[in-house]
Amino acid sequence: MTTAALAPAVLIASPAFAAGPDAPAVGNQPAPTTPDQAVPDQAVPDRTVPNQAEEDRKTILAIIAHPMASEFMKEAGRKAIADGPKAMRKFIEVDQHNIRVDDYRIAILRLLPDAGPGLKAGINKVLSGGDDIEKLRHFYDVTQHELRGDDNNTIEISRLIDTGGTAVKEAGKKALQGTPADRAEFLKTGRHLAQAQDDLVELARIDEGWDGPILSGAISKLMNGSPTPSELRHFLKVTQHELRDQDNRVTIARIIDGGGPELTKAGRAALAGTPADRTEFLKTGQHEARTKDQAAKDKEKPAPGKDNNGDNKDGGDQANANATGTGTGGTTTLSANTTVTAQGHTGAPLAITGTGDHTTLIAGGAGTALVAGAGLLLAARMRRAGAEG
Repeated sequence: MTTAALAPAVLIASPAFAAGPDAPAVGNQPAPTTPDQAVPDQAVPDRTVPNQAEEDRKTILAIIAHPMASEFMKEAGRKAIADGPKAMRKFIEVDQHNIRVDDYRIAILRLLPDAGPGLKAGINKVLSGGDDIEKLRHFYDVTQHELRGDDNNTIEISRLIDTGGTAVKEAGKKALQGTPADRAEFLKTGRHLAQAQDDLVELARIDEGWDGPILSGAISKLMNGSPTPSELRHFLKVTQHELRDQDNRVTIARIIDGGGPELTKAGRAALAGTPADRTEFLKTGQHEARTKDQAAKDKEKPAPGKDNNGDNKDGGDQANANATGTGTGGTTTLSANTTVTAQGHTGAPLAITGTGDHTTLIAGGAGTALVAGAGLLLAARMRRAGAEG
């Protein structure tokens, strides 16, 4: 009998052994066991069953013709038919059951290569528990699928823990320490409730760091309501990005209003472009355009001491630059600095000294937007505080 030979292979079974010629086809379970039949008295033929041998032969042929029958079962059945009535009766009453046990053990061993930790532990346990055909059949038909599902749940929960926020991590770890039912429940509902907690924290963080009135107002409205977990998810995944872009459009329009030609050109291109173009303009493009506009202004200014035609305004008369007076000790000369004041796009003066040194002050639209946005954010906070009160 092969059952005893299989026992030591429980923990070290290899695919080669499990896929041997005696195993049923992949994905197939062993054929159902034919009910036992009483052994007739071989010495005194049973006259009530006129052709028992023929009935036994038909029974064996049905067993070995079953799609789930292993090659070993087929071989043993054909041999029993060839050996005669006594061998056929023994096959039906004893041999087929022993072969069935072996077939189930082999089929279960074949589950090992792609099994998760829970299923592997279950396989080792059932194969170490003896040759109870009903236990083996139930494991193959039912338990293996439950264990495989729990292994998949464990993998999914571990993934959520790795990528989730604080609430998801805590709830996921608790589920992993619980029962298979706890893990299934976490994936069904618990994960979404925990994610909603993390999403509320994320919305508060976004609101705190964003200056635009459109997105901040929408966050306040959402948080002051009773959003579902799915509504929070959709807002963070989709809506917030749409509202961010609307705020960016408003900011860009305000920046280019009254700006220089390069700033206006770059701003309009950003408004006609993608959300990424607008983000890039606010991050770096506006500053590059301002620099170009300022360079063009500096190039157009006349050099100190010359008019727009490049002529020397002093001529031969030094009186415009020097004041000469007669003192008691001789002549005193007073030198006067010439100051030229230019206006930036915000109206702030740009000071240039007559000595050639200059300091350029570029007033940034982002700074203005930050101040305005701070006031809007404060107003949103006050509105939220009033709503909560």
